[in-house]
Amino acid sequence: MSATWAIATEELTRTFTKVRRRNWRKRQAAAANSSLSSPVKDEGTFIALHRINLQVRHGELFGLLGPNGAGKTTLIKILATLLSPTSGQAWVNGWDVVRQAEAIRPHINMVSGGESSGYGILTVRENLWLFARLYGVPSRLAYERIDRMLQIVGLEDKAQTRISHLSTGQRQKMNFCRGFITDPKILFLDEPTLGLDVQSARAIRTFIRQWLQEQPGRTILLTTHYMAEAEELCDRIAIIDHGQLLACDTPTALKRQVQQYPRYLIHLAPSTDGWSRLSQIPGVHSLQIRTTTATTDLKLSLLEDAVIGSVVQTVVQHGGRILSLQKLEPTLEDVFLELVGRQLNDQEEELLTAPVQTSD
Repeated sequence: MSATWAIATEELTRTFTKVRRRNWRKRQAAAANSSLSSPVKDEGTFIALHRINLQVRHGELFGLLGPNGAGKTTLIKILATLLSPTSGQAWVNGWDVVRQAEAIRPHINMVSGGESSGYGILTVRENLWLFARLYGVPSRLAYERIDRMLQIVGLEDKAQTRISHLSTGQRQKMNFCRGFITDPKILFLDEPTLGLDVQSARAIRTFIRQWLQEQPGRTILLTTHYMAEAEELCDRIAIIDHGQLLACDTPTALKRQVQQYPRYLIHLAPSTDGWSRLSQIPGVHSLQIRTTTATTDLKLSLLEDAVIGSVVQTVVQHGGRILSLQKLEPTLEDVFLELVGRQLNDQEEELLTAPVQTSD
């Protein structure tokens, strides 16, 4: 395939064999008796990716969203030539990931959140210099990039510290720097801000945008659990679950696809009224009430927009004082939950709905 696309896949599939390891005693027995079966038992096939067709443009920041186990990391590992597909094809900058992996590797880099890489006896600066030199970056240019990146992520005071003495968050920042000092044409970022403090995550997002602006034609494939982060950064987003591609479009277009009832949020002055009567108004599909010491919040889903007039009239007639009223637009979370078709676990819910603080 030509280099029309930075990344392209065609019917890309990856399966794994499920295995169950027997306990220690059975393994010992298997070793003593050759007639016994292997200590690894075939439990069937797990489909991590199923016929994925995807195209990513040059210069694009492309996002992958999905719950844990959806296949995001498997896809990135295939594209980064770290894992072979079971069937189908994938190309990076026009090169086949299986047959032309050696041609791809000098032009890509990969950063995984929570990754533990590097040499503990070397300092932060020495590790980054080594990675840069392995990619053929001239020594002087490598040091210039290293110093800039360490300043961006707030690690300049740790430059001469052995990485074995760094905290988990500091190691993650160093790994993020490693991804950029080689100036790759295509960069794979797998959960790059996971676990970072708000200030560090904000600095990283700001730098990602600047890097793409300063380096025309560079491409980033980003996986993230943070909905707001994906919406802030990504030109287009693909949503995958159980190894299947469910949707792919711009954040705005994805939100337009959500079929849902009009939703409104009404903030009322504190009131002893329960307001459950509002659910009896014709055209009110659902009602959620949340009371705090400051306000009573009413979140309504209506069959049509015109019903909001009846709701407001009923509130006023029963002594409610409306502080504000707003129509709620669809969010990426709405899109995600509608397409995936199931609720998230607690950890995923916390990550997906977490607000992202943007720079001023």
